[in-house]
Amino acid sequence: MARVLLFGPLRDLAGWRERDIDDARCVSALKARLAEEDERLGEALCGPGVKVAIDQAIVNGDAAIGPRAEVAFLPPMSGG
Repeated sequence: MARVLLFGPLRDLAGWRERDIDDARCVSALKARLAEEDERLGEALCGPGVKVAIDQAIVNGDAAIGPRAEVAFLPPMSGG
């Protein structure tokens, strides 16, 4: 079971910050599952600049998710 965290506007869009999700074996499968539940969230997770961190390390592409992993979706950052 993976612990999924959403931050910033992603959290606001979904209406939750943290959830436990079963059978999340890779990032693409997790995004697909979340999109099935909430189409707008699914679109946002695939948007430009959204980063994914597994166990507090940024990953690229369709990374594997281990059992009891923490998966965080991070919105695009802005600064100046």
